[in-house]
Amino acid sequence: MTENRKSASSPSHILSQDPHAVREPRENNLEMAIGHEVRLYRKKLGLTVTDLSAATGMSVGMLSKIENGNISPSLTTLQALSRALGVPITAFFRRFEEPRRATFVKAGEGMNIERRGTRAGHQYSLLGHIDNNTSGVTVEPYLIRLTTDSDVFPTFQHEGMEFLYMLEGEVVYRHADQLYRMEPGDSLFFDADAPHGPEELVKLPALYLSIISYPQHGGGGD
Repeated sequence: MTENRKSASSPSHILSQDPHAVREPRENNLEMAIGHEVRLYRKKLGLTVTDLSAATGMSVGMLSKIENGNISPSLTTLQALSRALGVPITAFFRRFEEPRRATFVKAGEGMNIERRGTRAGHQYSLLGHIDNNTSGVTVEPYLIRLTTDSDVFPTFQHEGMEFLYMLEGEVVYRHADQLYRMEPGDSLFFDADAPHGPEELVKLPALYLSIISYPQHGGGGD
């Protein structure tokens, strides 16, 4: 197995997320919030739009417009949906009323926490965390420091995706059967379900940013 220094290839498809997108006016966000919750509860029950149509008496087209936030459903419509989905009407407004939060951490003030790699001398500093956010995804950003006390043997494997960005030092990092020599400015993005972790500590101390993301129902982290 040799060190892999392949550069990132161009995405095979156009990314749909626009990082500079601007939301519609707030009054239109209510319809989007309701539609999001209707779709969420429908899928939780394993129902198709056709199933929900049969249960409520609404047309498939009407339900599609509601789920996409294209129309403002009446109180009668919401009552029919709440009965069919087994949730109170107020559940449809949860996303709209939910506060949006942020975490700000001053330099050097990240929370040091215990992870499996901590036993091997890997120092983890959590840079921020938001529980139960509206995206349905948990993101854990860490600043990880490896020193002469660090052991290179632990191999990690967990749910989700992980992004590494090298800040200081030099490390040969393993992902599955590939090795990557990481120097300052290098990054590595991978499926964290494959075995991964530092293979060789070339230049110490080493410092890198690790961002782990996974569905809120699961758990990640090294």
